[in-house]
Amino acid sequence: MRESNRAVKLNKQLSKVALVVMLSSPFVSVQSAQQENTAGYSSKVYQAEDAFPGLFEAVQTAKILGDYKTFVDAVPKQEPRDILQKYGSLKDTKGFDLKAFVLDNFSLPQATKETKVTHEASLQIHLENHWKNLVRQPVKTSEFSSLIELPNPYVVPGGRFREMFYWDSYFTIVGLLASDHTTLAKGMIDNFAYQIDQFGFVPNGNRSYFLSRSQPPLFAATLMAYAQKEGLESIVQYLPQLEKEYLFWMDGNTDIPTSAKEGEHLVTLENGDFLNRYYGAIAKPRAEAYGKESRWAQNKTSSEKDSFFRNLRAVCESGWDFSSRWFSDGKNKTTTHAMDIIPVDLNSLLYQLESTIALLHKQENNESKAKYFTDRSEERKALIHKYHFDEETGTYQDYDFKRKAHTKRPSMAMAYPLYVGAAKPLAAKQVVKYLHNHFLKAGGFVTTLSNTGEQWDYPNGWAPLQYIGVKGLLNYEEGAFANEVMQRWLALNEKVYAQEGKMMEKYNVVDTSMKAGGGEYPTQDGFGWTNGVDLAFYEILNTDQ
Repeated sequence: MRESNRAVKLNKQLSKVALVVMLSSPFVSVQSAQQENTAGYSSKVYQAEDAFPGLFEAVQTAKILGDYKTFVDAVPKQEPRDILQKYGSLKDTKGFDLKAFVLDNFSLPQATKETKVTHEASLQIHLENHWKNLVRQPVKTSEFSSLIELPNPYVVPGGRFREMFYWDSYFTIVGLLASDHTTLAKGMIDNFAYQIDQFGFVPNGNRSYFLSRSQPPLFAATLMAYAQKEGLESIVQYLPQLEKEYLFWMDGNTDIPTSAKEGEHLVTLENGDFLNRYYGAIAKPRAEAYGKESRWAQNKTSSEKDSFFRNLRAVCESGWDFSSRWFSDGKNKTTTHAMDIIPVDLNSLLYQLESTIALLHKQENNESKAKYFTDRSEERKALIHKYHFDEETGTYQDYDFKRKAHTKRPSMAMAYPLYVGAAKPLAAKQVVKYLHNHFLKAGGFVTTLSNTGEQWDYPNGWAPLQYIGVKGLLNYEEGAFANEVMQRWLALNEKVYAQEGKMMEKYNVVDTSMKAGGGEYPTQDGFGWTNGVDLAFYEILNTDQ
């Protein structure tokens, strides 16, 4: 299953040389591009739903392009007002073809091209060579593009995902570091920092329609992964951005409200305890999912729709879109109530963020700030156990603060307290036992135990959750179990690679002869975070030999 260390090392060197050539291209800044714009929308704020009222709804409702994301990623060939004027004069004429009109007036985005595989190389060698196919250069965009320019090259997931996604990129970066692509990894870290400086947080992805939400806060985890290679002193420079991101998740509060308050991301309970949630800021369908989300809400009242759309956006901020984890009936996304839920994974990552800030302030001999963030992290650690640990099942679960009870929907999110080192030793042992008895399947960890047809449910397994689970096991000295998970996951990936010649975003880990399914778009190939996690697993397993 694993390539010889010598062959892998040689291939790393060759792959690294190829990427260095790619990284040398010049960058045109977002700011300079915006200065050149004298009219219309800037590349930073352009959104199709605002630029094309009427046309946007018609295109997205009819789904004429096959994927709702295509139109919001498309670039108009003329000023929006000119296209709108043409549309207004033509749309009611006999024989008007909406799809032909869009194709005539917009440049559609291209999906990542499939890579031809000869099967002469092992999966590990293929992954080393495949990075260059997923790298995107920081080019100047049209003023009518939803793409937000970034200062450095970055890796895209692949398929329909043509931008740098937040939480995807962490798992991509651990693979880049494992394959010695440190320069590319550092550039992506700087892209995170750039976005935090620009927006106060890292958006879901570098698209204008993602600017209302973030994703799981993994910037601190990314920095610590980089520091393992380059030393702690290499990441101290990012303290300002870490603190800015922390304030985003804490709704700007440096002092926690002492009485019950339901903020945006910050929830203070009646007894003064505080934890965080994912949040939906806008009460309308997402632009990149307008047609389907409008359809899902068609039987709801106006006020119900507002709440529903905001809850859908909160789920998308979690990255788990969609999963029974967020459904009040455990079955149907129309019962989504994510903003009632305090998620165990989010609060674990915020514990990690607080701990990282404290560590770096200690590195800088700033004792007062180090103490402040240490106290915050220790308080959150206690609250994670208090509100998320379920004694009955021996698992960490999400907490419904409206019902004042656990959601009773076990998921791989239970591994996050182990991943960040926040789990008490006895609780960790119980979680390990539960994972082994219920979540370990033929191809690795399954996401949940509920088969709803949603992509973040049974029988699917996802690379990021394999990585979180494995690192959590290693943190609590469960090396044999961790190795078993890695070997099962890699065996499944190698099997699919041998059959299909490609990597997938998700896999059926229960019946490894079947493809993964679920979700509102076809399974994507590429695939950034799968490649990254697999390379990280190869490195761990080879190190253990």
